[in-house]
Order: sequence, then structure tokens, then C-alpha cells
Amino acid sequence: MNVPTLNDVDVQGKRVLVRVDANVPLADGEITDELRLEGLLPTVNQLRNAGAKVILMSHLGRPDGKVVDELRLAPVAARLSELLETDVKYATDTIGESAKQIVNDLENGQVALLENLRFDDREKKNDPEFAKALAEFADVYVDDAFGAAHRAHASVVGVPALVDEKAAGLLMAREVETLGQLLDEPKKPFVAILGGAKVSDKIAVIENLLPRVDEILIGGAMAYTFIKAIGGNVGNSRVEDDMIDTCIDIIKKAESQGVTIHLPSDNRTVTDFDADAEIEIESSREISADREGLDIGPVSADAFARLIAKAGTVLWNGPMGVFEFDRFAEGTKVVAQAVADCDGFTVIGGGDSAAAVRKFGLADKIDHVSTGGGASLEFLEGKDLPGVAALRA
Repeated sequence: MNVPTLNDVDVQGKRVLVRVDANVPLADGEITDELRLEGLLPTVNQLRNAGAKVILMSHLGRPDGKVVDELRLAPVAARLSELLETDVKYATDTIGESAKQIVNDLENGQVALLENLRFDDREKKNDPEFAKALAEFADVYVDDAFGAAHRAHASVVGVPALVDEKAAGLLMAREVETLGQLLDEPKKPFVAILGGAKVSDKIAVIENLLPRVDEILIGGAMAYTFIKAIGGNVGNSRVEDDMIDTCIDIIKKAESQGVTIHLPSDNRTVTDFDADAEIEIESSREISADREGLDIGPVSADAFARLIAKAGTVLWNGPMGVFEFDRFAEGTKVVAQAVADCDGFTVIGGGDSAAAVRKFGLADKIDHVSTGGGASLEFLEGKDLPGVAALRA
């Protein structure tokens, strides 16, 4: 999984086109979560300090190839100017006259930001002409947007194919190294914690992890499909009936490979999907017909925590329940605290799990919180991500 890094390229006095992930949430033109901006700062600062002319490009939201004023990157440019303590020059287009003028006028150590890549529908189509126009801004290409590495878009695969010098940014390199380490040389025992809504979203991950892990802890709504597969009564809990046979096959494969799959023994259940619904603790295998599980119960959370405490390596992807509702966040919170307290190497696989550890103030106690989301999942499935492959080509 080795990729060229910033140490492998000479950027002094060169135009460095950097694909970043500045897809931040906005409300009334204000950025409500700066995590992704904070993640790109180390790469930008290293390039600036090395004397590069830094040109940033990113997508924001889903404008579907149209110019949407609410999805312009102007607020990002303004906030980056503050975070970098330098004027980030904002181009009001992506490859047009504004972009060309700003890039041409850049001096060593200065930073520019192009307009939202997805205002042009050729970005998602990996259109060769669009990629060529972007590549004309680059003496060196750097990809620091791991969250977009699973997309075969123009800025991710088209541009690096046209630029001789290319490298992974600091964030991208760390993601590839860390997630690669999980798959190639995890310290034992290796405990994987998988949650979230759907078994179908995690099947490929489970199958790729089976030869590598010692224990798999399953929570969230996906646990009910497994429980039903082994004959449990799960009431109105969310189940993917078309995945029952697949779950049975996974349990058999795990047993044959000496991997233990742990399912919840108790759950917090309700009659209505509501933040204020009355809670009962019920056996996971005997949930009342009119109730559904929204969180693992206290016995399950405690059992999971004890297993996590003994781990040499922990991978967590997916919450244990509807943690967005405070009354159904306890199972996820107990697991998050256990991961934070674990002496082994701990990795959060992006998405809702990353949001959970931030919500509970535990992110700084995790060895690596992936920025990837979908990219992290595909990496853990064993796929060669297009954006990573493009850097090695």
C-alpha cells in the first residue's frame, strides 16, 4: 500500500495542485464543523514552508453539476485564511478566467482555493478535458482527500494521470499507512466492533476481516438480522430478511476460522421510534412483538467493554444504537469509552463512529480517527481505492 509522500517531491517554487476534503457542513453560510479544515492544515503548511505555490481544490455538497450559491467555497476560503494566518485567494470559478488569473499571480508560499469542483458535471464523470484543464495548474499534484479516494473523479484520478510528480499529503499518507497496518500486521488480539443500520453495508468488511481478527462485536440495527438468523425473536426491530442466509454463512465461516462473533444479550427497546419513548430492557432474543431495539443494553455494553479492554488492536466502525438520541446513546458511549481506555492500538473507521467519539469528547484518546467514511469502508473491504492507485501509477 506504499504511496509517494511529500518527502518524495521537490515543491520549491512550483505550483502544487492539492486535492483536499473541504466538504464541511454549512448553515446560513457559516461552517458548523471545522474538523476537515483542521485536517488539511498540516499538509498546506508544510507545502508553504517548502516554498510551494499552493492551489487547493475540493467539492462541497451535491450541486449536481450546477452553480449553487449556497455551496460556494467562499466561507471555506475565509476560514482557511484565518486558520493559516495568510490570505487564501479565492477563485470564483474552477478552470475559468478567475482561477487562471489567481494561479498565475501566486507567489511562493501563497495559497489559492478554486471554486467547488462539482459545479462542473465533468468532475464526477472524470472528463478528460476537465482533468486536463485542472492539470494545467499543476507542476506537482498532491492528494490529501482520503474521504474522496474511493471516487474515480477527475480531480482524484484524471489529474494525477497527467502530472509526472505526485504524492500523498500527510493526512492521506497516514490513512493509508494506518488502515494498511490493520489489515497487514495487527497486534493480537484484534477486536473489530461493527455497528450501524445494515448488514449489507458491512458484509464485505466482515469477510475481509475474518482471516485477521480474533473477535467481532456486533451492535446497532445490523445485530438484529444476525439474532434473527440464529432463531431469536427481535420484535419490530429493523431486520434485512434477505441477509438472513448470509448471516448464517458468516457465523459458520467465523467458527471455522476460530473467530468469535459476539451479539448483544440485551437491548433498550421502545414501542415508537421517538427520542422520548418509554424504554424497557429486554433480552435480545426475546424482544416483545410490538417493540424495537434502539440501543444495546447495559449487560451487553459491559461485556463488550471487557473484551475491548484486552485487545491489542481495536477497529470500530458503526454505532451501537441511535446515539443521536441522548437516551439511546449509552451503549455507544460505553463502547467509545472502552476504546478510549484501551491500551492497544485503536482506530475509528470514520462516519458515525467518528461523530460519536467527538460527541463524547474522546477523539483525542483514540490513536487514529479516520476521515474516510465510505473510503475507509472500501479500504477495509480490501479494495484498491482509485485515488490511492492513481498516486502509484
